[in-house]
Amino acid sequence: MLLLVHGLGGHTGRWEPLAVFCAQRGISSYALALRGFGDAPGIPGHIDSFGTYLSDIEALAGVIRDRHPHHKIYLLGESLGGLICFLAAARIPGLCSGLICLSPAFKSTLKIGSAARAGILFSAFFSPERQFTMPFSLTCCSRDESLVERFEKDTREHRFASARLLFETRLGQATARRLRGKITVPVLFLVSGRDTMVSTEESVRIFKALNVKDKTINVYPDMYHALSIDLGREKVFEDIIGWVNAHSLKGAEA
Repeated sequence: MLLLVHGLGGHTGRWEPLAVFCAQRGISSYALALRGFGDAPGIPGHIDSFGTYLSDIEALAGVIRDRHPHHKIYLLGESLGGLICFLAAARIPGLCSGLICLSPAFKSTLKIGSAARAGILFSAFFSPERQFTMPFSLTCCSRDESLVERFEKDTREHRFASARLLFETRLGQATARRLRGKITVPVLFLVSGRDTMVSTEESVRIFKALNVKDKTINVYPDMYHALSIDLGREKVFEDIIGWVNAHSLKGAEA
């Protein structure tokens, strides 16, 4: 059972290709809509605290357990969702049986000028709901022109992030480095070789620093940031399913 968490600007609809692929192979999924994005309530691109996201993940995990008491939950997040899932796995004992991070946003590589950075920091404390437009487009995320066109027309997509969300993201990135020793479940990192939005090198560094023995990292040299909607995503999906099935089998044998 997969619990899916999308990234900045995304929404639950982004998971359709993965969800369909997995469902056809016997793996079900539930997708969380991050507050401030997609159909979720709240000011577009705004959250007061990452703690709200962690609480929402924990609540959805509880729903999944109630409905499927004999299934393991694998937490899967992409980009900002990957960072959030990492923090959730580190901070909430027993939340999941495994952690899967696609292009996790441990360090942003987006080009934001010094004046804008100063404005974001100031606003985080004095005007936290102030929105900033993030400097990226779907063409930075995917080479699949048909999906890019489709999602660009989707009214659930936006590129807004509030000052507070951006501050919480930076705080979350620093916290992830500090809490990496708290990850105790099996881990799968899937990262892009042509990522212009987050640092693949930072993901590799954090992966290497994890204390868990059961950890795997796959790098897709030609793929863009959004592995779940890029060309070649079927290989990513196959790797996810293979990893989940292998770990589910381990649990059954135990």
